[in-house]
Amino acid sequence: MVVEQNLPTYRNLPNLLTGIRILAIPVLVVLLCFPGRLASFLAALVFAAAGATDFFDGFFARRRQLTSKLGKFMDPLADKLLVTAALIMLIPLGRVPAWMAFVIIGRELAVTGLRGLAAAEGIILAPDRWGKTKTLLQMVAIACLILHYPYHAVDFQRLGLALLWIALVVTVASGVGYFLAFFRQSPENPSP
Repeated sequence: MVVEQNLPTYRNLPNLLTGIRILAIPVLVVLLCFPGRLASFLAALVFAAAGATDFFDGFFARRRQLTSKLGKFMDPLADKLLVTAALIMLIPLGRVPAWMAFVIIGRELAVTGLRGLAAAEGIILAPDRWGKTKTLLQMVAIACLILHYPYHAVDFQRLGLALLWIALVVTVASGVGYFLAFFRQSPENPSP
């Protein structure tokens, strides 16, 4: 006989996947403390697996209608923590220019703060396709930069930097989009 449990809405597969993404961060940080091809390869695997959970948690949340307030808060936070940790760890390795990391992290902090302000004013700033594109580009670029070494004639450092430039442009543009959306919806700036 199977007894169905009434678990709280936050105890579901999408939130578990988000939690795994957060738990992968210390593993990633430790691996990036060790220079060399093997540590970089393992770190890239951890980062890619953690990044993949971002797709799967959203997929399962939508497909099984398992959205929760905790998930809506933790999912973007987990992405930001993962990207921020990776970028910070890549700076002393000489794989990411510090200014690029600052711009990307600064945008993430600014949009997070803006979302908090918007929520306080009853404004919903839903993620748009540019924000999702930004996350995907950042994840792929950072995975290449973590991998760093050439494999099968592919220079992952050069590829990663090229993708990070594209991600940087999309990151800034999507950040500007959030601010424009906020000011359009703000009660202090009514539409004519």
